[in-house]
Amino acid sequence: MTEKPETTPPAPRAQRADAQRNRARILQVAQAVVAEQGTQASLRDIARRSGVGLGTLYRHFPTRDELLEALLRDRFDRLAARAASLEATRSPEDALTEWLGAFVVGATAYRGLAASMMATLGDENSSLHASCLAMRQAGSRLLRNVQDAGIIRPDVDGTDLFALVNAVSWIAEQAPSLAARREHLFALVIDGLRYQA
Repeated sequence: MTEKPETTPPAPRAQRADAQRNRARILQVAQAVVAEQGTQASLRDIARRSGVGLGTLYRHFPTRDELLEALLRDRFDRLAARAASLEATRSPEDALTEWLGAFVVGATAYRGLAASMMATLGDENSSLHASCLAMRQAGSRLLRNVQDAGIIRPDVDGTDLFALVNAVSWIAEQAPSLAARREHLFALVIDGLRYQA
């Protein structure tokens, strides 16, 4: 019996220059449109303003989540890296508080972002879920450090934490009159998480 020679899968083809330009243009326009209209912005509008057909947009970003993930990946990566930096340079409580403050500000970058991030918690197949994972894990690590120091209640987990701080972002988005009180609301959440002997 003769063995079949091992075949290696073909290397992925590089995108043509015009496809790369289209993708870059779509992302540039999407950033502006999502800033104007929120995370539920019209994909048709993004394609039209990018000067490409809707099919071209879907070839690059088959779902809304994939487009949002491409827009947000750098932001999430920076938050994960910031958690590591704060963990090394601040007390556990200061690291968590400062990191969560940056998270809340970032969650208000686009209208609807807080709701989109919460929706991805239950959808492990979402591109946005995968992109958020490292960021959420970094925040959960900071939370555990504060819990180990006996400052935050032990019954709080990462999901609780993200739900609460996302709620602060969402409330500020839904009621512009409360946006000025975002920091106060955030402080109330942090106080509520503290361990009560």
